[in-house]
Amino acid sequence: MEKTIIIIGLGQLGRVFAGGFLRAGFTVVPVNRDDDMDIAAARHPQPALVLVAVGEADLHTVLAALPPNWKTCIGLIQNELLPRDWAQHGIANPTVIPVWFEKKKGSDAKPLIPSPVFGPATDVVLAALKAIDIPCREIPSAQDLAYELVRKNVYILTTNIAGLRTGGNVGDLWQQRRDFARSVVQEVIQIQDWLTRQKNDPVRLIEGMAEAIEADPAHMCTGRSAPARLARALQHADEAKLAVPILREIQQIKA
Repeated sequence: MEKTIIIIGLGQLGRVFAGGFLRAGFTVVPVNRDDDMDIAAARHPQPALVLVAVGEADLHTVLAALPPNWKTCIGLIQNELLPRDWAQHGIANPTVIPVWFEKKKGSDAKPLIPSPVFGPATDVVLAALKAIDIPCREIPSAQDLAYELVRKNVYILTTNIAGLRTGGNVGDLWQQRRDFARSVVQEVIQIQDWLTRQKNDPVRLIEGMAEAIEADPAHMCTGRSAPARLARALQHADEAKLAVPILREIQQIKA
């Protein structure tokens, strides 16, 4: 195995990870949108990690085009990520990082809570994040990873979608509009249950969401991606034949 990290996509998060890997002593090879991944894979057939750092909208296009020898060393960091997303591309055991820090242009990375890491390259990722002082932690099992992914989805989807109506920050949403936020989170969890094909613990998920809210109550609820998140949530609800009346009402108000 080479001491090389491939990073596909050098947006804000990709650059944070690149800096961490470099500080941890790895060689970082970027792969940009127009680069030929097959050529890169021929040059680097056994990297320590291939980190896919593109946005959610581009994830499946990238995974579908991955060279076969890279599928055994993939790392994933996207929001709204679940095991079904990598399984459909024949990826069995990726390294996954539900990222709990944000990076905006012109500012340093801002952690909310420690980012959990699971998979074959966990040690590599932990070394990189610790090298740049970003809190992180290893999680012990695939079952724990499943919870952490749904937890992140519940936080992102609830605050983004509820914020389309309320505006403001997550602290005000949770403290001043908690009944409304709970009505949104319940419908979001219904969708996550359908996507994961299991009943997720709503009490634990809401507690996990509240922990992230309390870590950064001034975090704004919505950004440019919020309408697209609502649209994807409703698409999943339609496929699952879920009523989700609150989400549909928000969509009608925003239409």
